[in-house]
Amino acid sequence: MSSSPVQAGPFARIVILKPCCIGDVIFATPLLMALRRAYPEALIDWAVSTPAAGALEGHPALHALIPTGKLANPASRAKPLVRLVWALRRGHYDLIVVPDRSRLLAVVPLMAYIPHRAGLDSAGRGFSYNYPAHIDPQQIRHESEIYLDIGRALGIDVEGVWSYAPPPPEAAATATTLLSNHQLTPGRFLMVHPGGGVNAGMSMVQKRYPPPLMAALVKQIEVALEGAQIVIVGAASDQEAISVLKTHLEAAKVIDLSEKLTLRQIGALAVHAALYIGNDNGVGHLAAASGAKVLMIFGPSDPRRYAPFVPPDQARAVWRPIDLPPEGVSAGIPLTFDWERDGISVSEAFEAAQSLLHQR
Repeated sequence: MSSSPVQAGPFARIVILKPCCIGDVIFATPLLMALRRAYPEALIDWAVSTPAAGALEGHPALHALIPTGKLANPASRAKPLVRLVWALRRGHYDLIVVPDRSRLLAVVPLMAYIPHRAGLDSAGRGFSYNYPAHIDPQQIRHESEIYLDIGRALGIDVEGVWSYAPPPPEAAATATTLLSNHQLTPGRFLMVHPGGGVNAGMSMVQKRYPPPLMAALVKQIEVALEGAQIVIVGAASDQEAISVLKTHLEAAKVIDLSEKLTLRQIGALAVHAALYIGNDNGVGHLAAASGAKVLMIFGPSDPRRYAPFVPPDQARAVWRPIDLPPEGVSAGIPLTFDWERDGISVSEAFEAAQSLLHQR
């Protein structure tokens, strides 16, 4: 019988370096929880970009967030790189964990003089790690499972961990106030995010389910729930999709909270919804990690890689399988994708929603 690897450590001060973006940060929270379980007394910090930091604010497994700036990769520019390196040196960490494929980020642990370095090694880019997780970029695996390979390289138990970002008390209190102010009954309203696909790392608005189809789906679910209210969320970059969606919905049933809530407040309110409906984007992954029921619609991205990483009774990823680059979205936008020809139908999405709504 082969023996399990010996657990590395113990470590007193750990930092996770995963700057971007919201969805990928959420995909790394199972690894965070495995680290917290393996090293219960350790201080764990997270170096994260400004746009994604909101997804981690108040996380119970973290001690502090280290801001890396607005860039998706702070190591790509000299000034942000120097600031990051000095911040890490001041932290006196004995272990750094880098769930990222970037060759540039792999240099940072060496510059910060961190003795124990664990991270992804894809095509030789993890050259600086003494606990490398070797991955095959051509193999289709979920991102969270790939990140958990770092835990496996450290010899820690990674079983039974999911994406986890519970709403902090302040966000939960705001959600309670919103329920009261808008006369929303828990379990009797829908939260809809028709946008996404735009972040500091890339823009891929082709991932958005066409708003008229999203509206048709929402109306079917609203009828099935016998008149549920509809809460719309989103950012400034989502306003075009939101505007089109609203023209297809009954105005009296719509509460537009777009650009009015923080990420954590969206997650906290989503927990009270009968269902969160959205595309493959970071906000949907945060909603799932917050504990909401999530219906996520996929098109030119692969749910085998990017579905919500939560228990199966909590989320559904609906997708019509098509040929996509094995490297995932990092390979770029699939120019031939067409929602009408290749995408999921409203009836197929509604069937998945019904199945999820009946899960207890």
